[in-house]
Amino acid sequence: MEIEVLRKHGLSLRRIATEVGCAVNTVRSHLAAGAKPKYERKKQRLAKVAPYEPYLRERQSAAHPLWIPATVLHREIVGQGYQGGLSQLRSYLRGIRPALPVDPVVRFETAPGEQLQVDWVEFRKGRHPLYAFCATLGYSRASYVEFVTDMKVGTLIDCHQSAFVALGGVPRRILYDNMKTVVLERDVDGSGEHRYHAGFLDYAKHCGFVIKLCRPYRARTKGKVERFNGYLRRSFYVPLVAKLKQASLQLDVVTANVEIRYWLKDVANERIHGTTQVKPSARLQEEQSQLQAVPAAWRGDIAAARPQEAVGIPGKAVVRPAVVAERIEAATPCQHPLAVYEQLLAQCRAGAEKAP
Repeated sequence: MEIEVLRKHGLSLRRIATEVGCAVNTVRSHLAAGAKPKYERKKQRLAKVAPYEPYLRERQSAAHPLWIPATVLHREIVGQGYQGGLSQLRSYLRGIRPALPVDPVVRFETAPGEQLQVDWVEFRKGRHPLYAFCATLGYSRASYVEFVTDMKVGTLIDCHQSAFVALGGVPRRILYDNMKTVVLERDVDGSGEHRYHAGFLDYAKHCGFVIKLCRPYRARTKGKVERFNGYLRRSFYVPLVAKLKQASLQLDVVTANVEIRYWLKDVANERIHGTTQVKPSARLQEEQSQLQAVPAAWRGDIAAARPQEAVGIPGKAVVRPAVVAERIEAATPCQHPLAVYEQLLAQCRAGAEKAP
């Protein structure tokens, strides 16, 4: 712009070069261009990604209308011999679908051992329902997940007990939304005076934590677990369902719980968290010293748990809440891990080729 203005004032090329501080040839080239110079990045072929393009397209097609993140696909193709970096893969995936805008959520930090946020995630309804109990510690962001087939209060209590064992203790406060298995009616005797589910309130007193509720229609109050819920869906559920779909299989609760153990241990709690910039597992070691001790298994009345698990004298019934880990180990799965099915499919193909 300065070169153009000086030229219009009648200055020579040499005088303009002196004023601007560049070579005469630079002045000459700018005037010859007649437009403001614009940097254009040269398009480079993503050579290292090219051999894996069919696989990547097939995976995203199987997940449609959802989307598998680049971090998940990167782990998969590295196992197939991919030598490129994550940024190169992301550049290729951006060409398939534009990146979504970042959600500007402001989060409030809590002290170690102070808060746990709990939520249900609904993945499937109908004859074969599938839900996930999700719990995220406010300080460390360490998370626990368990897949279940119902959201009854007995199931909720079992999941809490397993979460406390997995996380190494009980926080002082737990934050919920307005789920009926926790609170039956809000503000019954004034602001903040809620009527809680009797069985769950008894369990909270047994464990020593205070029940805290989100403001109605304000799910972002528990934004840490809400954000984790999206991460769980994108990075665990969608890739796993897509892989099973390619094998004509459906995800069931036993398979989901087997797979989620490895995912939490090797991926979710070992990643560098976007907010804290620290691995949740590393922060968890610091937070565990501030957590309360895990209590013994709770024994409540029959109204607070699943009727089929009640034992004892009628009217004085007590329950033995099933510990999730024991249920998974003892259960006979109706669907095995994916590797088992892949092996069976390979045997079937071999048998079909040998048949006359």
